[in-house]
Amino acid sequence: MAATAAAADLPRVVLMVLFSFTCTSPFTISSSSPSSASVTSPLLFRFSKSLVASPYVDMRYHNGPVITPSIRVYIIWYGRWKTSQQSIIRDFLRSIASPAPSPSVSAWWSTMQLYTDMTGSHISRSLVISGERNDLYSHGKVLTRMSTQDVIKASLQPQNGSLSVDTRGGVYLVLTGEDVAQEDFCSAACGFHYFTYSSIVGYTLPYAWVGNSVTQCRETCAYPFAVPFYMAESVRPLQPPNGDIGVDGMISVIGHELAEMSSNPLINAWFAGSDPEAPTEAADLCEGIYGPGAGGGFTGTVLQDKLGSSFNVNGVGGRRFLIQWLWDPIKKRCYGPNAPP
Repeated sequence: MAATAAAADLPRVVLMVLFSFTCTSPFTISSSSPSSASVTSPLLFRFSKSLVASPYVDMRYHNGPVITPSIRVYIIWYGRWKTSQQSIIRDFLRSIASPAPSPSVSAWWSTMQLYTDMTGSHISRSLVISGERNDLYSHGKVLTRMSTQDVIKASLQPQNGSLSVDTRGGVYLVLTGEDVAQEDFCSAACGFHYFTYSSIVGYTLPYAWVGNSVTQCRETCAYPFAVPFYMAESVRPLQPPNGDIGVDGMISVIGHELAEMSSNPLINAWFAGSDPEAPTEAADLCEGIYGPGAGGGFTGTVLQDKLGSSFNVNGVGGRRFLIQWLWDPIKKRCYGPNAPP
């Protein structure tokens, strides 16, 4: 909603341009590859993102579990993190189940509450941070998808770690600092989610990885807070709402992965199509859409505060965030709390 000129401290509407990234080799999800928030080709962007009800998107339930109990998040801070950075991410997570001025993070999450399991139970509206662990490079500064599971294993209490083994409602977030490399980071994915293998970890646990891209590929994974050098003359990067390009860029990816972990934790619940080896999930369909008018290269209209920072949702403690919309299974289109009534 646009603010009046007299209310300088209220948000005003700003239109953003989305750059659609092209991979040199398209990323394909296989049975051994976690589902990812990936970079997207312009052609796929044009036909997969929808702001109007679409009969062509076959979002279906495949009879697997969704997370209906209270969602309990266990964070592994891998590498070096500033206290200020951790606070931004914690506040985003806490905002999912907390009231805030409209448009709010909790209203954004309400779209995920429309997804149900075979009993008709809805995805939980409750989310709490149940544990945190700092890990200062226990597995080095270069991780693979398999070694990420080793990081989770080492963090659990049966391995003398500090985090509980939570097989009902627990999700594990491996967040890597700016100097940690990850397999496929930047070239194919900004984050991914899957479940741990019992042969490695000893338990089947939904987990996600998201990395801080600020020194490795901010123009890819923190866009639109950074832009590629060849776009610099025509596209101006937006100011991040919390003053941290890398972490503000992570927020939307974390939201993306949380939405998909809750609705498809074992890759057998909600996704478009019938092939679990290449699922298109609730957040994939709306990647790059942040407000009304998005599509064809535009992220849509978003809000701007009096300091010029861009956002589309409010959180706890006066926090603001810019997060992508999600696929609404009832409206059958991408939707967010800053959509027109």
